[in-house]
Amino acid sequence: MMKNLIILPTYNESKNIVEIIELIFKQDDSLDILVIDDNSPDGTADIVKNLKNDNIFILERNSKKGLGSAYVEGFSWSIENNYQNIVQMDSDLSHDPKEILPMINLLKTNDLVIGSRYKGGLRVINWPVRRLYISYFANLYARIITGVPVKDLTAGFKAWRSDTLKKINFNQCSSQGYCFQIETSFRAFQKGCKLIEHPIVFTDRTVGESKMSKNVMIEAVFKVWLFGFWRLFRLKR
Repeated sequence: MMKNLIILPTYNESKNIVEIIELIFKQDDSLDILVIDDNSPDGTADIVKNLKNDNIFILERNSKKGLGSAYVEGFSWSIENNYQNIVQMDSDLSHDPKEILPMINLLKTNDLVIGSRYKGGLRVINWPVRRLYISYFANLYARIITGVPVKDLTAGFKAWRSDTLKKINFNQCSSQGYCFQIETSFRAFQKGCKLIEHPIVFTDRTVGESKMSKNVMIEAVFKVWLFGFWRLFRLKR
């Protein structure tokens, strides 16, 4: 029987974490959940531990180390514990857990499934027009430079096969924030993996604070050129 793991990085998600976990188990109560908490001062980790569910695991980190490193630790943990399918998603309810099982099912014939806001049209709720433009053109920018034929390269809702993660050398990823999403998809494409976009509806958080920062945006703008350099000179990573 295939083992499926959902990875939820958290920082100050006390207002959302119980609901997202309940919604995940509503899809399939045999799913396992790994929460990776960056020492949230609002007590997110304590809330998770108090749920006392054998399908919930938690990694507590001693400081706010960032999204990219959280996923690297989560991917390592998933492989060490013999999971075949790994889903990464936000813990702020912006990603609909109803898409988890369809995305896992697509892993039967694909190496990486990307929950896409832009595949087949725009599917974003609660974003101002300015942010929509920034996101759309940032993805266009990344797609042109990296050559990865994916409309939503900054997507944070992804389903991976464990052997795909092993193939892309994820431990070498140094990016954080949205750039981490670009880098992992770029590495998968470089390795000849089969990528597919699965249309989703993205609903911006209504509770809690956004983790978006200028540093995250700056990293994505400039580091994408490094991936373009790797592509140009056929440097495998």
